[in-house]
Amino acid sequence: MLNQYFFDSFLIPGLIIIAQILAVVVPVLICVAFLVYSERKVLALIQLRRGPNIVGPFGLLQSFADALKLLTKENIIPSGSNKFVFLLAPIITMVLSLAGWAVIPFAPGLVVSDINVGIMYLFAVSSLGVYGVIMAGWASNSKYPFLGALRSAAQMVSYEVSIGFVIITVLLCVGSLNLTKIVEAQQTVWFAIPLLPMFVIFFISALAETNRLPFDLPEDESTLVAGFFTEYSSSSFVLFFLAEYASMILMSSMTVILFMGGWLPPFDIYPLNVVPGIVWFTLKVIFILFLFIWVRATFPRYRYDQLMRLGWKVFLPFSLLWVVVTSGFLVIFDKLPS
Repeated sequence: MLNQYFFDSFLIPGLIIIAQILAVVVPVLICVAFLVYSERKVLALIQLRRGPNIVGPFGLLQSFADALKLLTKENIIPSGSNKFVFLLAPIITMVLSLAGWAVIPFAPGLVVSDINVGIMYLFAVSSLGVYGVIMAGWASNSKYPFLGALRSAAQMVSYEVSIGFVIITVLLCVGSLNLTKIVEAQQTVWFAIPLLPMFVIFFISALAETNRLPFDLPEDESTLVAGFFTEYSSSSFVLFFLAEYASMILMSSMTVILFMGGWLPPFDIYPLNVVPGIVWFTLKVIFILFLFIWVRATFPRYRYDQLMRLGWKVFLPFSLLWVVVTSGFLVIFDKLPS
Protein backbone atom coordinates (compact mmCIF):
# COMPACT_ATOMS: atom_id res chain seq x y z
CA MET A 1 0.00 0.00 0.00
CA LEU A 2 2.84 2.37 0.91
CA ASN A 3 4.65 1.53 -2.31
CA GLN A 4 1.51 2.26 -4.33
CA TYR A 5 1.07 5.62 -2.55
CA PHE A 6 4.71 6.56 -3.26
CA PHE A 7 4.30 5.46 -6.88
CA ASP A 8 1.10 7.48 -7.45
CA SER A 9 1.97 10.56 -5.40
CA PHE A 10 5.68 11.07 -6.05
CA LEU A 11 7.19 8.88 -8.74
CA ILE A 12 4.71 9.45 -11.60
CA PRO A 13 4.36 13.25 -11.03
CA GLY A 14 8.15 13.50 -10.73
CA LEU A 15 8.67 11.64 -14.01
CA ILE A 16 6.09 13.86 -15.71
CA ILE A 17 7.87 17.02 -14.50
CA ILE A 18 11.25 15.67 -15.65
CA ALA A 19 9.75 14.84 -19.06
CA GLN A 20 8.32 18.37 -19.36
CA ILE A 21 11.68 19.90 -18.43
CA LEU A 22 13.53 17.77 -20.99
CA ALA A 23 10.90 18.57 -23.62
CA VAL A 24 11.83 22.25 -23.24
CA VAL A 25 15.56 22.14 -22.38
CA VAL A 26 16.67 19.73 -25.13
CA PRO A 27 15.05 21.70 -28.00
CA VAL A 28 16.44 24.95 -26.53
CA LEU A 29 20.00 23.55 -26.51
CA ILE A 30 19.58 22.26 -30.08
CA CYS A 31 18.27 25.69 -31.09
CA VAL A 32 21.34 27.28 -29.48
CA ALA A 33 23.59 25.14 -31.68
CA PHE A 34 21.75 26.16 -34.84
CA LEU A 35 21.55 29.79 -33.68
CA VAL A 36 25.35 29.88 -33.50
CA TYR A 37 25.50 28.38 -37.00
CA SER A 38 22.89 30.85 -38.28
CA GLU A 39 24.75 33.79 -36.76
CA ARG A 40 27.99 32.79 -38.45
CA LYS A 41 26.19 32.32 -41.76
CA VAL A 42 24.30 35.63 -41.59
CA LEU A 43 27.46 37.52 -40.61
CA ALA A 44 29.28 35.83 -43.49
CA LEU A 45 26.57 36.90 -45.95
CA ILE A 46 26.60 40.48 -44.66
CA GLN A 47 30.42 40.58 -44.89
CA LEU A 48 30.55 38.81 -48.28
CA ARG A 49 32.22 35.58 -47.18
CA ARG A 50 31.17 31.94 -46.88
CA GLY A 51 30.99 31.03 -43.21
CA PRO A 52 30.88 27.36 -42.03
CA ASN A 53 30.46 25.06 -45.02
CA ILE A 54 32.57 21.93 -44.43
CA VAL A 55 31.37 19.98 -41.37
CA GLY A 56 28.15 18.25 -42.40
CA PRO A 57 25.84 19.28 -45.27
CA PHE A 58 26.10 23.07 -45.74
CA GLY A 59 28.19 23.16 -42.53
CA LEU A 60 25.15 22.37 -40.34
CA LEU A 61 27.19 20.25 -37.91
CA GLN A 62 29.85 22.91 -37.30
CA SER A 63 28.41 23.97 -33.93
CA PHE A 64 28.33 20.37 -32.69
CA ALA A 65 31.94 19.88 -33.82
CA ASP A 66 32.98 23.04 -31.96
CA ALA A 67 31.17 21.87 -28.81
CA LEU A 68 32.85 18.46 -28.99
CA LYS A 69 36.26 20.10 -29.44
CA LEU A 70 35.75 22.35 -26.41
CA LEU A 71 34.43 19.57 -24.17
CA THR A 72 37.45 17.38 -24.90
CA LYS A 73 39.96 20.11 -23.96
CA GLU A 74 41.54 20.45 -20.53
CA ASN A 75 39.60 22.53 -18.01
CA ILE A 76 42.25 24.93 -16.68
CA ILE A 77 41.66 26.54 -13.27
CA PRO A 78 43.94 29.51 -12.42
CA SER A 79 46.12 28.82 -9.39
CA GLY A 80 45.22 32.10 -7.66
CA SER A 81 41.47 31.78 -8.20
CA ASN A 82 38.73 30.87 -5.75
CA LYS A 83 38.15 27.45 -7.26
CA PHE A 84 34.69 26.78 -5.83
CA VAL A 85 33.20 30.12 -6.94
CA PHE A 86 35.15 29.92 -10.22
CA LEU A 87 33.44 26.62 -11.13
CA LEU A 88 30.06 27.58 -9.66
CA ALA A 89 29.68 30.79 -11.71
CA PRO A 90 29.11 29.18 -15.16
CA ILE A 91 26.72 26.63 -13.61
CA ILE A 92 24.61 29.39 -12.05
CA THR A 93 24.59 31.35 -15.32
CA MET A 94 23.51 28.31 -17.32
CA VAL A 95 20.79 27.25 -14.85
CA LEU A 96 19.31 30.76 -14.76
CA SER A 97 19.29 31.01 -18.57
CA LEU A 98 17.21 27.79 -18.71
CA ALA A 99 14.98 28.45 -15.68
CA GLY A 100 13.02 31.20 -17.42
CA TRP A 101 11.63 28.78 -19.98
CA ALA A 102 9.35 27.26 -17.33
CA VAL A 103 6.72 29.99 -17.84
CA ILE A 104 7.05 30.65 -21.59
CA PRO A 105 3.78 29.78 -23.41
CA PHE A 106 4.69 28.38 -26.84
CA ALA A 107 1.09 27.84 -28.00
CA PRO A 108 -2.43 27.75 -26.48
CA GLY A 109 -2.13 25.59 -23.35
CA LEU A 110 1.47 24.60 -24.12
CA VAL A 111 3.47 25.86 -21.12
CA VAL A 112 5.34 24.01 -18.38
CA SER A 113 4.03 26.21 -15.55
CA ASP A 114 1.20 28.66 -16.27
CA ILE A 115 1.58 30.75 -13.10
CA ASN A 116 -0.28 34.02 -12.49
CA VAL A 117 2.93 36.00 -11.90
CA GLY A 118 4.83 34.65 -14.93
CA ILE A 119 6.18 38.01 -16.05
CA MET A 120 7.53 38.77 -12.57
CA TYR A 121 9.18 35.35 -12.47
CA LEU A 122 10.86 36.03 -15.82
CA PHE A 123 12.01 39.48 -14.72
CA ALA A 124 13.44 38.05 -11.49
CA VAL A 125 15.29 35.23 -13.27
CA SER A 126 16.78 37.57 -15.88
CA SER A 127 17.87 39.96 -13.11
CA LEU A 128 19.72 37.20 -11.27
CA GLY A 129 21.89 36.51 -14.33
CA VAL A 130 24.31 39.25 -13.31
CA TYR A 131 25.42 37.20 -10.28
CA GLY A 132 27.08 34.51 -12.41
CA VAL A 133 29.04 37.15 -14.30
CA ILE A 134 30.15 38.95 -11.12
CA MET A 135 31.17 35.68 -9.48
CA ALA A 136 33.18 34.66 -12.56
CA GLY A 137 34.99 38.01 -12.72
CA TRP A 138 35.81 38.10 -9.02
CA ALA A 139 36.79 34.43 -8.61
CA SER A 140 39.23 34.52 -11.55
CA ASN A 141 41.58 36.80 -9.56
CA SER A 142 42.57 38.55 -12.77
CA LYS A 143 42.25 42.21 -13.72
CA TYR A 144 40.48 41.78 -17.08
CA PRO A 145 37.69 39.49 -15.80
CA PHE A 146 37.24 41.75 -12.76
CA LEU A 147 36.83 44.85 -14.95
CA GLY A 148 34.37 42.93 -17.14
CA ALA A 149 32.37 41.92 -14.06
CA LEU A 150 32.20 45.53 -12.83
CA ARG A 151 31.02 46.69 -16.24
CA SER A 152 28.42 43.93 -16.39
CA ALA A 153 27.01 44.74 -12.95
CA ALA A 154 26.50 48.41 -13.85
CA GLN A 155 25.23 47.67 -17.34
CA MET A 156 22.68 44.98 -16.47
CA VAL A 157 21.30 46.88 -13.47
CA SER A 158 20.99 50.07 -15.55
CA TYR A 159 18.99 48.50 -18.36
CA GLU A 160 16.83 46.35 -16.06
CA VAL A 161 15.26 49.60 -14.83
CA SER A 162 14.10 50.49 -18.35
CA ILE A 163 12.90 46.91 -18.95
CA GLY A 164 10.88 47.15 -15.74
CA PHE A 165 9.07 50.30 -16.90
CA VAL A 166 8.42 48.75 -20.31
CA ILE A 167 6.86 45.70 -18.65
CA ILE A 168 4.73 47.99 -16.43
CA THR A 169 3.40 49.69 -19.57
CA VAL A 170 2.33 46.33 -21.01
CA LEU A 171 0.79 45.22 -17.71
CA LEU A 172 -1.28 48.42 -17.55
CA CYS A 173 -2.83 47.49 -20.89
CA VAL A 174 -3.50 43.87 -19.91
CA GLY A 175 -4.28 43.93 -16.19
CA SER A 176 -2.59 40.59 -15.57
CA LEU A 177 0.88 39.19 -14.85
CA ASN A 178 0.05 35.93 -16.61
CA LEU A 179 1.96 35.52 -19.88
CA THR A 180 -0.86 33.58 -21.55
CA LYS A 181 -3.31 36.41 -20.83
CA ILE A 182 -0.79 38.94 -22.16
CA VAL A 183 -0.75 37.04 -25.44
CA GLU A 184 -4.55 36.69 -25.55
CA ALA A 185 -4.94 40.44 -24.96
CA GLN A 186 -3.26 41.05 -28.34
CA GLN A 187 -5.89 39.29 -30.47
CA THR A 188 -7.13 42.64 -31.81
CA VAL A 189 -3.79 44.41 -32.21
CA TRP A 190 -0.21 43.54 -31.26
CA PHE A 191 1.22 45.83 -28.59
CA ALA A 192 4.17 46.59 -30.88
CA ILE A 193 1.88 49.00 -32.76
CA PRO A 194 0.39 51.21 -29.98
CA LEU A 195 3.50 50.79 -27.80
CA LEU A 196 6.09 51.09 -30.57
CA PRO A 197 8.56 53.26 -28.57
CA MET A 198 8.43 50.75 -25.70
CA PHE A 199 9.01 47.91 -28.18
CA VAL A 200 12.16 49.63 -29.47
CA ILE A 201 13.42 50.38 -25.93
CA PHE A 202 12.77 46.78 -24.83
CA PHE A 203 14.66 45.37 -27.83
CA ILE A 204 17.67 47.64 -27.28
CA SER A 205 17.63 46.90 -23.54
CA ALA A 206 17.53 43.18 -24.35
CA LEU A 207 20.75 43.64 -26.33
CA ALA A 208 22.35 45.26 -23.30
CA GLU A 209 20.92 42.67 -20.90
CA THR A 210 22.39 39.79 -22.90
CA ASN A 211 25.76 41.57 -23.43
CA ARG A 212 25.36 41.59 -27.19
CA LEU A 213 26.95 44.04 -29.61
CA PRO A 214 26.95 47.00 -29.64
CA PHE A 215 26.70 46.64 -25.83
CA ASP A 216 29.19 43.81 -25.23
CA LEU A 217 31.35 45.93 -22.89
CA PRO A 218 31.67 43.14 -20.24
CA GLU A 219 33.48 40.93 -22.79
CA ASP A 220 35.09 43.63 -24.90
CA GLU A 221 37.75 41.71 -26.87
CA SER A 222 39.65 44.81 -27.99
CA THR A 223 40.34 46.03 -24.44
CA LEU A 224 39.49 43.19 -22.00
CA VAL A 225 40.65 40.12 -24.00
CA ALA A 226 37.33 38.32 -23.37
CA GLY A 227 36.07 40.05 -20.25
CA PHE A 228 34.60 38.07 -17.41
CA PHE A 229 35.32 34.65 -18.98
CA THR A 230 38.91 35.33 -20.04
CA GLU A 231 40.24 32.62 -17.70
CA TYR A 232 37.62 30.00 -18.63
CA SER A 233 38.21 27.01 -20.89
CA SER A 234 36.69 23.68 -21.90
CA SER A 235 33.31 22.79 -20.34
CA SER A 236 33.17 25.94 -18.17
CA PHE A 237 33.49 28.14 -21.25
CA VAL A 238 30.84 26.04 -23.02
CA LEU A 239 28.38 26.72 -20.19
CA PHE A 240 28.90 30.49 -20.48
CA PHE A 241 28.61 30.26 -24.26
CA LEU A 242 25.39 28.22 -24.12
CA ALA A 243 23.95 30.52 -21.45
CA GLU A 244 24.51 33.62 -23.58
CA TYR A 245 22.73 32.22 -26.60
CA ALA A 246 19.95 30.61 -24.52
CA SER A 247 19.40 34.04 -22.95
CA MET A 248 19.20 35.55 -26.44
CA ILE A 249 16.43 33.13 -27.37
CA LEU A 250 14.66 33.75 -24.05
CA MET A 251 14.73 37.55 -24.47
CA SER A 252 13.50 37.15 -28.05
CA SER A 253 10.63 35.01 -26.75
CA MET A 254 9.81 37.69 -24.16
CA THR A 255 9.78 40.31 -26.92
CA VAL A 256 7.42 38.18 -28.99
CA ILE A 257 5.07 37.53 -26.04
CA LEU A 258 4.97 41.14 -24.83
CA PHE A 259 4.75 42.96 -28.16
CA MET A 260 4.17 40.62 -31.11
CA GLY A 261 1.21 38.54 -30.02
CA GLY A 262 3.06 35.39 -28.99
CA TRP A 263 1.58 32.46 -30.93
CA LEU A 264 -1.15 34.64 -32.52
CA PRO A 265 -0.93 35.10 -36.32
CA PRO A 266 -1.01 38.61 -37.83
CA PHE A 267 -4.51 37.91 -39.16
CA ASP A 268 -7.52 36.13 -37.66
CA ILE A 269 -7.40 32.32 -37.89
CA TYR A 270 -9.78 30.68 -35.44
CA PRO A 271 -9.67 28.22 -33.89
CA LEU A 272 -5.88 28.21 -33.58
CA ASN A 273 -4.52 24.91 -32.22
CA VAL A 274 -1.11 23.94 -30.85
CA VAL A 275 0.87 23.18 -34.03
CA PRO A 276 0.14 26.44 -35.95
CA GLY A 277 0.67 28.33 -32.67
CA ILE A 278 4.16 26.85 -32.26
CA VAL A 279 4.96 27.65 -35.91
CA TRP A 280 3.91 31.30 -35.58
CA PHE A 281 5.74 31.68 -32.26
CA THR A 282 8.92 30.16 -33.74
CA LEU A 283 8.83 32.35 -36.85
CA LYS A 284 8.53 35.51 -34.74
CA VAL A 285 11.38 34.45 -32.44
CA ILE A 286 13.56 33.74 -35.50
CA PHE A 287 12.80 37.25 -36.79
CA ILE A 288 13.88 38.86 -33.49
CA LEU A 289 17.03 36.71 -33.39
CA PHE A 290 17.83 37.85 -36.93
CA LEU A 291 17.61 41.45 -35.67
CA PHE A 292 20.07 40.54 -32.88
CA ILE A 293 22.55 39.26 -35.48
CA TRP A 294 21.89 42.13 -37.90
CA VAL A 295 22.63 44.69 -35.17
CA ARG A 296 25.89 42.88 -34.35
CA ALA A 297 26.99 43.07 -37.99
CA THR A 298 25.98 46.71 -38.42
CA PHE A 299 26.79 48.81 -35.36
CA PRO A 300 30.17 49.53 -33.74
CA ARG A 301 30.67 49.01 -30.01
CA TYR A 302 29.53 51.84 -27.72
CA ARG A 303 31.93 53.55 -25.34
CA TYR A 304 31.09 52.86 -21.71
CA ASP A 305 30.04 56.44 -20.96
CA GLN A 306 27.73 56.36 -24.00
CA LEU A 307 26.22 53.10 -22.75
CA MET A 308 25.44 54.55 -19.32
CA ARG A 309 24.16 57.82 -20.77
CA LEU A 310 21.74 55.98 -23.06
CA GLY A 311 20.37 53.89 -20.20
CA TRP A 312 20.00 56.59 -17.51
CA LYS A 313 19.48 59.83 -19.47
CA VAL A 314 17.43 58.58 -22.44
CA PHE A 315 15.70 55.25 -21.79
CA LEU A 316 14.82 55.76 -18.12
CA PRO A 317 13.08 59.17 -18.40
CA PHE A 318 11.42 58.27 -21.71
CA SER A 319 10.05 54.92 -20.45
CA LEU A 320 8.83 56.60 -17.25
CA LEU A 321 7.12 59.29 -19.35
CA TRP A 322 5.47 56.63 -21.50
CA VAL A 323 4.14 54.85 -18.40
CA VAL A 324 2.48 58.14 -17.36
CA VAL A 325 1.11 58.76 -20.88
CA THR A 326 -0.25 55.21 -21.15
CA SER A 327 -1.86 55.41 -17.71
CA GLY A 328 -3.43 58.76 -18.56
CA PHE A 329 -4.78 57.48 -21.86
CA LEU A 330 -6.31 54.40 -20.24
CA VAL A 331 -7.95 56.48 -17.48
CA ILE A 332 -9.25 59.21 -19.78
CA PHE A 333 -10.77 56.78 -22.28
CA ASP A 334 -11.88 54.33 -19.55
CA LYS A 335 -9.81 51.52 -21.06
CA LEU A 336 -8.28 50.20 -17.83
CA PRO A 337 -8.72 46.41 -17.70
CA SER A 338 -11.12 45.26 -14.99
